[in-house]
Amino acid sequence: MKTLIKSLLLIVLSVCFIACNNNAKTAENSNDTTTNEASNEKTGQAFIEDEGGTPNALQLAIASKDHSTLVAAVQAAEVENALVNVGPLTVFAPNNAGFAKIDEATLNDLLKPENKSKLAFILTHHVAPANYPIETLKKNAVKNRKLYMASGKYLEVTEKDGDIYVDGVKIIGTVNVSNGWVHVTEDVILPKD
Repeated sequence: MKTLIKSLLLIVLSVCFIACNNNAKTAENSNDTTTNEASNEKTGQAFIEDEGGTPNALQLAIASKDHSTLVAAVQAAEVENALVNVGPLTVFAPNNAGFAKIDEATLNDLLKPENKSKLAFILTHHVAPANYPIETLKKNAVKNRKLYMASGKYLEVTEKDGDIYVDGVKIIGTVNVSNGWVHVTEDVILPKD
């Protein structure tokens, strides 16, 4: 009788062990699938949905019909997360009319995947990793201070007839966003070198 009980107990334990092992393998395979699916999706702060909060620089641009070319360029260069970091940062955002002043062939060439790094450099040339409301820009113009940009280059700030210019490009509007400031510009600020 003891041998029969031992045999039954051994069989039950074996079945439980095999079942648990199969469940663990199924869960492991399920996790692998989830990981592979997640790695194909865009990740980072730029892709977190936030309804009801103050918009950040990227959310403001996406909501603006006058900045659809800028948004397309940001997405082509895959620099969305650079515009949503907690900041403070200042973005000089050319409107569609500003992009329209660039030769169409040049603009289309910049949007090609093989030119992603060049486009990213131009876009980061529009972002200052600092807090520059319009009053601070006016003070910088008076003191001849240049702005350090995320591209590693510096931009000159000037004031003429009450208007502020960054590297000769006029600021035509200013919006405070959750992670800093967006200054709408009438032209694209192209690096000089």
